[in-house]
Formats: sequence, C-alpha cells, structure tokens
Amino acid sequence: MKYLQEYRDPVLARRLLAELRATATAPWTIMEVCGGQTHTIVRQGIDELLPAGIRMIHGPGCPVCVTPLEIIDRALAIAARPDVIFTSYGDMLRVPGTSGDLLSLKARGADVRVVYTPLDAVRIAQENPGREVVFLAVGFETTAPANAMAVLHAASSGVRNFSVLVSHVLVPPAITALMDEPETQVQAFLAAGHVCAVMGWAEYEPIAAAYGVPVVVTGFEPLDLLEGILMAVRQLEEGRAEVENQYARAVRRSGNTAAQDAMRRVFQVTDRTWRGIGPIPASGLGLSPEFAGYDAETRFAVGDLVTRESPDCIAGDILRGTRVPTDCAAYGKTCTPRTPLGAPMVSSEGTCAAFFNAGRTLEHR
Repeated sequence: MKYLQEYRDPVLARRLLAELRATATAPWTIMEVCGGQTHTIVRQGIDELLPAGIRMIHGPGCPVCVTPLEIIDRALAIAARPDVIFTSYGDMLRVPGTSGDLLSLKARGADVRVVYTPLDAVRIAQENPGREVVFLAVGFETTAPANAMAVLHAASSGVRNFSVLVSHVLVPPAITALMDEPETQVQAFLAAGHVCAVMGWAEYEPIAAAYGVPVVVTGFEPLDLLEGILMAVRQLEEGRAEVENQYARAVRRSGNTAAQDAMRRVFQVTDRTWRGIGPIPASGLGLSPEFAGYDAETRFAVGDLVTRESPDCIAGDILRGTRVPTDCAAYGKTCTPRTPLGAPMVSSEGTCAAFFNAGRTLEHR
C-alpha cells in the first residue's frame, strides 16, 4: 500500500538502527506516550533491536486503559436501565468494572450498542425519542473534537434525549505528573502524533524547558518510531531539550484549530482521575456550563458509586512505566485477553495486550 509500506522498509530500518548504534554513547530511557506506538514497538520487536542501554518505557498512552474504574461502573449503572440505549466504541465493552463489563451486561439483555462515531448515537436518539441515549465519551484529545461535534449537533437539532458520559484526558498534564514523581526514570518522550495533529506541539515546549527532557512528536509505523527514537537520542547526547517533529507529514505546530475551537466551546478543563494512577489536576475535560444539560452523570445521578480494583492487577505500575506486564504474577494466567483483570489486557492499545499478542511470556523477562 502506497505511503504505508514505505514506512516499513527493512533496509531503511537497518540503517536507522546502525545510526542509533553509532550515536548512542550512554544509556538512555525513553517513554512513548501512545498505545498505538507501544503495539508497533512490541509487535515489531523494536525494543529488542535497539542498542544496549537504550530502554523504552511504555507509558499511559492507552485511552481505554486510563479510563477510571468509577466511569466504567457509572456506565454499567446507566446501561442497566430499561429506558436507556447505551452506545460506545467497541473497545470499551470488555473493560472490567467492579462487577462485570458492558458486554456481559448486553448479554443479559441491556440495550448496549457499538457505534463508529458519536454522531451515530445522536441519530439513534432521533430515531428513539422515547428512550434515553447515552454515549460513552472517553479518550485523549484525539476523540474529543468528534464528541464535541456530537453535542453541538444534538443541541442545534433540539435532541434532548441524548447525553454523554465524559472521561476525556489530556496528555501534557500526565507527562508533568510522571516527571514530578521522585522515582521517574524517563529522560525523553515520544509524543503521540495523532494527539499533536489535533493540538499541535506548542503545549509541550514548556515541559521540555522546565524538566530538561526532549520531546519528539512521532508517528506510528516502524520507521517513524526508529527515527523518533534516533532524534530523541541525538538530543540527549547533545544535551538539548527541545520539541522536535518527526511526524511532519501530519502535524503542524498549531495543530487543527477548528477542532480545538469545537473542544473549547463544548468542554472545559477539569481534574481527572486516571485508572491505576490516581487524580491528576487539570488533566481532563468535562462539559462546559453551556452544555451541562447533556451530562449523563448528572442526568442519571451516578456520581457517588463506590469502586474496587482487582488486588491482583498491577495496571497502575504498568501505566506509570515502573513495571512491565511480565512482572505481574497474573499475566498470561488468570489475566488474558479473554479473562482480563485490568484494562491494559483488554484494549487494542494496552501494553499487556501488546505483550500477550506478541507472545511475550513470563520467561521472556
């Protein structure tokens, strides 16, 4: 496929690896903050091909994985109501809550539907005026514009039986929180190309300056990642801490201003709890006062649910990058993609699922 296979060229990959070996003179630790990047790194074995001393840490870049348990439990409480049609992207249906998941709830008769865009949920609400239709609006800055547009469309169309259960999170505050941890080992970041396609990269410049860490906006194909790692290592070797853009074919410094305008109109920045990590100030988006009437959490009064994580799951350590899936005693045994204990084993972008699908076992450590 044109413009795809070119970024998987093994000859160019070997050249980039050779240049990495020639450039690196010291051990360096780099974190990618995107689940899609993690899957490419693990599936292609990139982390195992890097020169000795260059270590990749897989960060909290999976939106499904960082959605807090209380949001899943609120979704389950709402979806169980007979007057509700609950809609979501398919990757959220098997994320475990305290007592089950949306897929098992659907199997017991709840009206849970997979949609491919939040506008589908608005259409379902228009077609079912006697039912409440709720969309599970989760994700990073990448999904927020489409969800904002759905709320704007519902408002302009007078659709009042539509609401959103919001759990949007923002990448820069998470990077700041990781760098503020005393035990952090991260020396450079690969920023997610699709997030920066929406938001640009200006908001990463103060982070690079304040913490002295290089940030490289990077794509998702093997050559993207190898070049991004090389750019980060060059900065580290030269003592620089700047924001550079490897993903120039898709990202501009200003990002997508139309998408940003829609987000700012519908949402406002709020504190957010990240699953396995905890509260991070000003790290999420919630509905602005103008659109508070579309808030499913308020509409269905599910804000005070008590949640409980599995004691056998170390997802928090994995999401912070302090441990890897093969450090978990449950990995590949009681926790598999068919029987997940935590979200990182469920999502197509989760680190545990990436390791499992790549055949990495406990003996792989």
